[in-house]
Amino acid sequence: MNATFSGRFIRSFRDAPEQAQRAFGKQLEHLLSNPRHPSLRVKKYDPRRNVWQARVSRNWRFYFTIEGETYHLIDIIPHPK
Repeated sequence: MNATFSGRFIRSFRDAPEQAQRAFGKQLEHLLSNPRHPSLRVKKYDPRRNVWQARVSRNWRFYFTIEGETYHLIDIIPHPK
């Protein structure tokens, strides 16, 4: 599997705290090698648009779609509690 990053994702990632950026790097590795890794807690977020959500940390989430062998990362945001 491989990943692409939307412009929105890149902007949000740059604005995220350094701690969230580092945690995302680790979680991206998990996503690419084992999307069922328990720390990701991947779940379908919006079935109509085929958008998935995964955990970066307790307070951050990232959103993506899956097309063939590619994860298209859409956004990374603080967890909307």
